[in-house]
Amino acid sequence: MIENLKGNVNYTFRQKAGAEHVHQIYLYDDISKYGDFDWETWSLKESETSAKHFRQLMDEIPPEDEIELYINSNGGDVDQGTAIYNMLSRHPGKITAYVDGVCHSIAFTIFQAADWRVMGLGTTAIIHNMWMSVSGNAEYLRKCADDLDVFMESCVQLLMKRAKNLTVDQLKEMLNAETVLTPEMALQYGFCDEIGQAKNSVEGTKEDPEKLKQEITELKMQLANQKSFKQELSDFYKTAHGSIPESGQNSPEENSLKKGVDLIGFDAFFKG
Repeated sequence: MIENLKGNVNYTFRQKAGAEHVHQIYLYDDISKYGDFDWETWSLKESETSAKHFRQLMDEIPPEDEIELYINSNGGDVDQGTAIYNMLSRHPGKITAYVDGVCHSIAFTIFQAADWRVMGLGTTAIIHNMWMSVSGNAEYLRKCADDLDVFMESCVQLLMKRAKNLTVDQLKEMLNAETVLTPEMALQYGFCDEIGQAKNSVEGTKEDPEKLKQEITELKMQLANQKSFKQELSDFYKTAHGSIPESGQNSPEENSLKKGVDLIGFDAFFKG
């Protein structure tokens, strides 16, 4: 496994059995175009969760390779998140996205770009109307409100691409109410495909059917060989002594030999 910690986006690469290449991206922070203020240059640093930074990650991934995206983010800038969504949507390889903690606001939009979407136990998503911080005169403020309405229409169309059991009007009501979604609710409305399950010592172990079949065949052969050996030993004793007497009716040596015959195979687990 190759691992590169690129700021707030942790990127790893691994190879699965069958030579498939899997690239893991951990989006574990708010999504923003700008980062911290650089006091040396008196300017804002480039964010490590920006669309530009994400594009640099995507440039390292061949088109045929798989991507696993892990999300724990409260959301952030709509333009950056929408650009990330579209970059993922254009990737021809399989994409699986996992919600590890929270997947709120525009982070939930990014989540929808995956071919297969998994929300872990205890995770949440939030969908709501977008907002902005503005200052200006009345005319400019009214324009900003009109612009937000247009932006939200695009957001609704994007979410409806994967939605089910949900009308456009119902989705708009949920956005207006700033709705918190559990994994079960997201699954019901088509916003995720699977709810992750915690592994335990039994369910977390999966046997290879072909390997299990081979082990059963080998065990049957071993038992057959043991049965054959037991019969051969019994025949040998009959040839030498005429029969195998019952225990307690022969010498200690004969009892020992008969005991050895009886302990071949599964009897050995129950007789001492």
